[in-house]
Amino acid sequence: MNRRPLLPSRLPVDGYVLALLGTVGLAALLPASGTAARIAGAAATGAVALLFFLYGARLSTREALDGLRHWRLHLTVLGCTFLVFPLLGLAARGLVPGILTPQLYGGFLFLCLVPSTIQSSIAFTSIARGNVPAAICAGSFSSLAGIVLTPLLAAALLGGSTGGLSADALVKIVLQLLVPFLAGQFLRPWVGGFLVRRKKVLGYVDRGSILLVVYTAFSQGMVAGIWHLVTPGRLALLLAAEAALLALMLALTWYGAGRLGFGRADRIAIQFAGSKKSLAAGLPMASVLFGAHASLAVLPLMLFHQMQLMVCAVLAKRRARDPEEPAPGPSAPAGAPAALPG
Repeated sequence: MNRRPLLPSRLPVDGYVLALLGTVGLAALLPASGTAARIAGAAATGAVALLFFLYGARLSTREALDGLRHWRLHLTVLGCTFLVFPLLGLAARGLVPGILTPQLYGGFLFLCLVPSTIQSSIAFTSIARGNVPAAICAGSFSSLAGIVLTPLLAAALLGGSTGGLSADALVKIVLQLLVPFLAGQFLRPWVGGFLVRRKKVLGYVDRGSILLVVYTAFSQGMVAGIWHLVTPGRLALLLAAEAALLALMLALTWYGAGRLGFGRADRIAIQFAGSKKSLAAGLPMASVLFGAHASLAVLPLMLFHQMQLMVCAVLAKRRARDPEEPAPGPSAPAGAPAALPG
């Protein structure tokens, strides 16, 4: 009997990424300029503040504090996100100008500085039968640390020529990112339940805010005429560099966690939380840090985001087929402690 080939149940391209690409296309055809640009910029500023207010209001302080008990895992993820990634980004300076233009390299390095994801790290860890509570806490800690560490790393590594961290940018970061986040944390006892009950609706608010930021950033790039700097050949080379970066981080997080003595479930959480970068956190930060140059700065992050979703979806399904770790047998010596993850 002939069998028909199985078709994928879902498109390999995330629907939200298609919306992002559509927004870029809209900015290319109808960029905001003049008064429209000022209105869009003000709306994007308010959207970013709302986005980080919602982050703060939905992050459970108690869960975050409880998660500190697994401190070795969280330090490993933070080290991958804010130490190993930036070091690899600095090493990629050798790709300029043969593979990456200086402008694209600035965006490539910026992608290495942003925090890890939360939602997709949790989802992939769950599919792969990993340590989901650890993934929740690791992603939350990374996002919280990124509010402070990403701008500081950008100031130290990117420098003033690519945006840097001027006094004005520091004030914008505090007012647009940190103050709304802290306000959300402060008001969480009163608004947290409301947000949980309307999680789906607020998800559209999150994504709509990011689409507005993308439209504003790419409109600025079109008006400034910077897109002539990016050719199809350069985009292909950028994709190749990002594929190598992702493959290296997936290998380092998996085998490195094994060498550190973590069990299978923890290694899965470390791999998915430590190898990915947050588009939701990176785009608003780029709009603050880079201004008119934000469109080129976020392009590598947008491409890396789609790539990590596709690769990690396949990898998570493979990990789900791994055999379970054997439980401690009855022959263990009396009084010997059971093996603890991490």
